[in-house]
Amino acid sequence: MDIALISAAYIVAALLFILSLAGLSKHETARDGNVLGMIGMALALVATLWLALRGSSALNWLLIAVAMAIGAAIGIWRARIVEMTGMPELIAMLHSFVGAAAVLVGFNTFLATGTEGSDGVHLVEIFLGVFIGAVTFTGSIVAFLKLSARISSKPLMLPARHWLNLAALVVSATLLVWFVVSHSIVPLAVMTAIALAFGWHLVASIGGGDMPVVVSMLNSYSGWAAAAAGFMLGNDLLIVTGALVGSSGAYLSYIMCKAMNRSFVSVIAGGFGSDGAVTSGDVDYGDHRETSADEVADLLTHASSVVITPGYGMAVAQAQYPVADLTAKLRERGVDVRFGIHPVAGRLPGHMNVLLAEAKVPYDIVLEMDEINDDFPETDVVLVIGANDTVNPAAAEDPSSPIAGMPVLEVWNAKDVVVFKRSMNAGYAGVQNPLFFRDNSAMLFGDAKERVEDIIKAL
Repeated sequence: MDIALISAAYIVAALLFILSLAGLSKHETARDGNVLGMIGMALALVATLWLALRGSSALNWLLIAVAMAIGAAIGIWRARIVEMTGMPELIAMLHSFVGAAAVLVGFNTFLATGTEGSDGVHLVEIFLGVFIGAVTFTGSIVAFLKLSARISSKPLMLPARHWLNLAALVVSATLLVWFVVSHSIVPLAVMTAIALAFGWHLVASIGGGDMPVVVSMLNSYSGWAAAAAGFMLGNDLLIVTGALVGSSGAYLSYIMCKAMNRSFVSVIAGGFGSDGAVTSGDVDYGDHRETSADEVADLLTHASSVVITPGYGMAVAQAQYPVADLTAKLRERGVDVRFGIHPVAGRLPGHMNVLLAEAKVPYDIVLEMDEINDDFPETDVVLVIGANDTVNPAAAEDPSSPIAGMPVLEVWNAKDVVVFKRSMNAGYAGVQNPLFFRDNSAMLFGDAKERVEDIIKAL
């Protein structure tokens, strides 16, 4: 396999990656998009290994094969056992691996090149690659810890935190000049330590309710880290692939920021989301009203239109399958059933869409927030299953709320609202939801899967 053939393989792999992204843009083609991406990655891997190891000894091939076998075994094991509820933190952890790889590639490239023969441009590539990789590494670890509830989801509010972030950038820029002029590993090592702390602080200062955007942004960071590694290694395909991941992740983050009425610049700068101010959790909204599965079944029996708005609680309870069964039964009775999906429902972009597709819910009745919000006043019953912050009227009505201004599903405009929850606790953002206390709302407590199954039996 000569250089021309390897270049052709790279071009085909890059095209497959682009087609993969195009396929992932729609439910109907998402599976094909994944397959195209896997084929492209396999082709890229084979071509790169041949380019790097042609003429090498059998021992080198054996070492690479063993490393790949170990990595593949771990990856397959984790992919097989992970629940959908654990997918966000798994993805965050995978992002950290990309960041760590960029750091290691950067140091290895510098040490292999040495102080001789390294021009300024190449040294800048190494420095920026290590910086982006280090930020991605620790930032992704914090995201993993928050998403898996190993640390508090509350934002870390250090004094003068924005000035600390600015100082880290200014000092790193100074170290870059030193590194290029001196060709010394000392400024590179010092910058790495600063970047690791910087990445940790960036994500630690972000509130839990905004973590879906953070995961998307870290995905973008990991792409740029991969692109930086491509520059350091002189691998064009890695540059293209990293740029695709980085740009698509950044654009997705921008879309999600618009959906949450947040500043895109604030995401990049850290300190995004709740600022730690007192929330509306201590406000007395009155008493809530409880209901039963039999009463909800009766309500659904007399309804002509139903909208289901799922959230992370549905994922935790694995309730998507009985929800799909309930949807099918209601549609058989002539009830117009649709789903309203908030852009940041769950803890990962598209989390709810994947769950519903997994349960074979028809794609054409799964609508985005903007498509369904105007229909709530004509809706008979809304079933809020495990959602909280994404249906909170405080976002639209309480300027003092930490989520004020965030577009939400306006379910309170429907005739009746049934909220499936385990308790009256606040949502992931730590904000109490006045929806629970409205006259047209009723609470159905317990495990969402069990309650939906009870409703199906009652029907």
